[in-house]
Amino acid sequence: MASASPVRVRFCPSPTGNPHVGLVRTALFNWAFARHHGGTLVFRIEDTDAARDSEESYQQLLDSMRWLGFDWDEGPEVGGPHAPYRQSQRMDIYQDVARKLLEGGYAYRCYCTAEELDARRDAARAAGKPSGYDGTCRVVTPEQEAAYEAEGRASIVRFRMPDEPITFTDLVRGELTFTPENVPDYGIVRANGAPLYTLVNPVDDALMEITHVLRGEDLLSSTPRQIALYKALIELGIAKEIPAFGHLPYVMGEGNKKLSKRDPQASLNLYRERGFLPEGLLNYLSLLGWSLSADQDIFTMDEMVAAFDIKDVNANPARFDLKKCESINGDHMRRMDVKAFIEACGPWLKAPFAPWAPEAFDQAVFEAIAPHAQTRLTVLSDITANVDFFFLDEPAHDEASWAKAMKEGSDALLRTARAKLETAEWNAEALKAAVLAAGEEHGLKLGKAQAPVRVAATGRTVGLPLFESLEILGRERTLARVDAALAKLAA
Repeated sequence: MASASPVRVRFCPSPTGNPHVGLVRTALFNWAFARHHGGTLVFRIEDTDAARDSEESYQQLLDSMRWLGFDWDEGPEVGGPHAPYRQSQRMDIYQDVARKLLEGGYAYRCYCTAEELDARRDAARAAGKPSGYDGTCRVVTPEQEAAYEAEGRASIVRFRMPDEPITFTDLVRGELTFTPENVPDYGIVRANGAPLYTLVNPVDDALMEITHVLRGEDLLSSTPRQIALYKALIELGIAKEIPAFGHLPYVMGEGNKKLSKRDPQASLNLYRERGFLPEGLLNYLSLLGWSLSADQDIFTMDEMVAAFDIKDVNANPARFDLKKCESINGDHMRRMDVKAFIEACGPWLKAPFAPWAPEAFDQAVFEAIAPHAQTRLTVLSDITANVDFFFLDEPAHDEASWAKAMKEGSDALLRTARAKLETAEWNAEALKAAVLAAGEEHGLKLGKAQAPVRVAATGRTVGLPLFESLEILGRERTLARVDAALAKLAA
């Protein structure tokens, strides 16, 4: 399988619902593999399920790929020699291949009803035997066919699997063998004439000359079926070669269960809305089954492409850890040029995210605090709550923070701190010295002394560096907020 032909891989999602991170991980490995080998990435849309596919999801897929920074060599918006790249526009091709498979004896019509199939499966299970299709319609005489037709029975088209084991070398898992009893004949065309995934996927791979199929472990069981179909397509002159297969490990969620589309943390939109950087998210997803080196978790996509080898992918399931994903994204954020960081924060400094009036926002103030924010954030959306006190008339006091910081004696400390702040030079170093001195008068270290000042000025016990923030907030506004906190304590 797979010759020395130039590498051609494909990414072929279905436009159903929001893209999820498992799908992105598959796209990433295919993209990195193609770019590492100087090969071709084919982006193909599997939209043959009219009941579930939607144009909205299709557009969302394209938008997501662009946002992630993926480029493709053939596919939607790009074109290519094997167009069209949407399966819904290739139905004539599948019908023609199905006809050739029937005429060549590689496939046959199956007239078994759903009730008959269920009964035979139940009997096989009761006898401790494999419960796949038992081959009842493998040999049907013209007379039997006519009788079935007269009964009004519908027929599907089944592919005739070989009677010998199928062995192949998986690029991730090594040599695998499937025995005939575990890979029975399977349907490739529905009774209504609609082709199934089991036909259209390998037919497209064959016609588009795909050399490597890198996909999720959940599709491993379909591989021996597709290999058998490939052999038939080669004999019919439709395919040139069987591609190499590599099955990527499961991505596990909470409770060691496979991460599903229904899991909240699986949705790509969640990460876009929270302000993950595409490169930060992709860096983390690449670690779900692969690593650049034992001692380097943070790297660029260029570094990944240079090092990526599918043989280095680990076959064991990989657990999705949101905290680590956030941490890696934060590392990428800190690597950004500060001007790029300021620009990236833009959407979260406007409605509907910003709680302040548009005219209250001061770009110069934000640019002054941005370098300090950049060292602390993990996602861009956190910028809003971290800087809101600069642009609101009064800080949005978090009641839990107030209760934690404003304890007995806080009013006396605040009065002392206010007096020292009022006469201090207005720079971070001098402001820190003023609060430190106030704390010493009350027998407090800096950490406890600054807590009431922080809550008075910013509304929270945690946030950006306090004294740099006060320097930018200004003397007048800082003192006014300390006065407001004292008034609240006295009430």
